[in-house]
Amino acid sequence: SRPILDMSYSRHFLDFQGSSIPSSMKKLVVTKLSQNFREAVTLQQDSPVPLPGDGDLLVRNRFVGINASDINYSAGRYDASVKPPFDIGFEGVGEVVALGLSASADYTVGQAVAYVKAGSFAEYTIVPAKQAVPLPSVKPEFLTLMVSGATAYLSLKELGDLSEGKKVLVTAAAGGTGQFAVQLAKKAKCHVIGTCSSDEKGGFLKSIGCDHAINYKTENVESVLRKDYPEGVDVVYESVGGKMFDLALNALAIKGRLIVIGFIAGYQNPTGLQPIKAELLPAKLLKKSASVRGFFLNHYLSDYKMALQHLLKMYERGDLVCEVDFGDMSPEGKFTGLESVFRAVDYMYMGKNIGKIVVELPHSVSSKL
Repeated sequence: SRPILDMSYSRHFLDFQGSSIPSSMKKLVVTKLSQNFREAVTLQQDSPVPLPGDGDLLVRNRFVGINASDINYSAGRYDASVKPPFDIGFEGVGEVVALGLSASADYTVGQAVAYVKAGSFAEYTIVPAKQAVPLPSVKPEFLTLMVSGATAYLSLKELGDLSEGKKVLVTAAAGGTGQFAVQLAKKAKCHVIGTCSSDEKGGFLKSIGCDHAINYKTENVESVLRKDYPEGVDVVYESVGGKMFDLALNALAIKGRLIVIGFIAGYQNPTGLQPIKAELLPAKLLKKSASVRGFFLNHYLSDYKMALQHLLKMYERGDLVCEVDFGDMSPEGKFTGLESVFRAVDYMYMGKNIGKIVVELPHSVSSKL
């Protein structure tokens, strides 16, 4: 028999669909620090299902999101003091299947929730009730907003200074977070340019309002920008790094702003960085009164709930496309089950995805009723 935390919890030991909560589960754990995700991460088959404390929810994950920064986390780049083993995965959507006494003031068993918290690559995750986001239903589209949508919204709001007629360049525009930068810049009545790696992605970008999609595999981005935007671009939403960073920097207009939200081109390198021509940076910025700003979502958590509520309302009104990529077009098919997280990370780094990559964790209900 399993320990019961309090009597409010004991009556939830059969979950809301009448199946018992198992005592063990699968989860992904970082067992070695490496930028090679497959080397760093191990699928554990029989981890104990955690018990929620007084203010906690036990969430059975149905969809988990893949982020470029999963590799930074497995390489130990965010917190050098954390040593393996540690849990991985940043975001999930699922149902509350059990909860502590004070958490039950705001949540009930069976409620759909989303959350951003390390440890989502697991069948069950403990989520403090105050960190959970109640949802109308369990849908993968909601997951796209948690990290990707919030990053685009807050970075452009805080650092972008967008206004009508401004020219905005979004790199990796058809990706998980790029899709939101494009749409939010369009909503601010900007002219939006997006870089992508295929004509199919270019078509997707046009469908969500991008004014000018540039396929960097078939076009020279630098010469296209120089020819079509001789005065430069006002804002760059940059997540690629390396040569793309240099190119974007050179394309800035007078008083232009370059927002760095990542540098995916370097994440699989041991150092995490692709060289840029940084020694020229002061002169280039001075010459244009331009700026480069970094954006890391964790530093803006005080505004996070507001941003998410705004994005959820936009989605529910039909004002926001939340494109989900389940990997249906990948060689081995749809990303289903925790074991497919490895494939999903590879798929992202091969630049195949259109929209946010999501892995589904199916649940087989063994009814006890």
